[in-house]
Amino acid sequence: MSIKLQQLKHFVLVVEEGGFRAASHRANRSQAALSTSIKELEKILGQSLFEAGNKSTLTPFGTICLPKIIQFLNVYNALNNDLRAAAAGQQGRVRIASVPSVAAKLIPSVLGAFSEKYPSVEVSLIDDNAAGVEARLLSGEVDLALGNCSELEEDAIDFTALISDPIGVVCLRDNPIAQQPEGIEWKTLLQLPFIRNGTCKLLDPTPARTLSEQALYSVENITSLFSVLELGIGVTTLPKLAFPTNETRLVWIPLIDPPLKRQIGIFRLKDRTISPQAQAFHDLCIAYLNYDGMSDSPSA
Repeated sequence: MSIKLQQLKHFVLVVEEGGFRAASHRANRSQAALSTSIKELEKILGQSLFEAGNKSTLTPFGTICLPKIIQFLNVYNALNNDLRAAAAGQQGRVRIASVPSVAAKLIPSVLGAFSEKYPSVEVSLIDDNAAGVEARLLSGEVDLALGNCSELEEDAIDFTALISDPIGVVCLRDNPIAQQPEGIEWKTLLQLPFIRNGTCKLLDPTPARTLSEQALYSVENITSLFSVLELGIGVTTLPKLAFPTNETRLVWIPLIDPPLKRQIGIFRLKDRTISPQAQAFHDLCIAYLNYDGMSDSPSA
């Protein structure tokens, strides 16, 4: 016969209350029921826990058992609380992969709200390009991913669109084309040295892919890209989110022919149940980032 958790609780309760009568009131059980519970525990253990003539006095065996049982109940209670907190999304870990522009400009607002609501949940955020973000999700390295939907394995990934991010031209502020703030046609750039970057794949389905194909320079790292652009040796195209808001020497101008936008959204695997913590982060992303265009403040 196995020891029941309730029997251990009743034993400690009798010790704490100094007798069966007071313990029965606290346990909301009859004194007889409490006494039967203790007798069954003693039968399983093969030793008496309380002295026969004084039911509030522990036997030497009962004295040995008491700290061990209290320790076990404390561990059990801690486990119970931790599991319930994890089930409610209050503890645990969320792993997220994101393209750098989203991680830098949009995730902080979500992370701030998430940390207030779930202060004990660990969040791991990894920056990667669009292909890397998807690969990390498919491999199971992360729970959620945020990025461009252009190259998705639709059978494996569930995608929720969040933001429509326009593509524009980036150049030095004193470049002649910077005098067209309303927008630039791609053909205007044909006579200028073009710098290809990772996001230029967005040009591929359009005639503007010629710019990328004829590029003199190719720079993948975004920090290095801005350093090269500041030398004035060429221009490039970038999504608006990827353009730093504190940039002073460079300017971003919308591309109007063709007008291009990348669709940014949140991904999760279709065949895998995510944790409550990840689900909470997923829902917050939708609440905070689900808007069209690049206005200053998103609407839920």
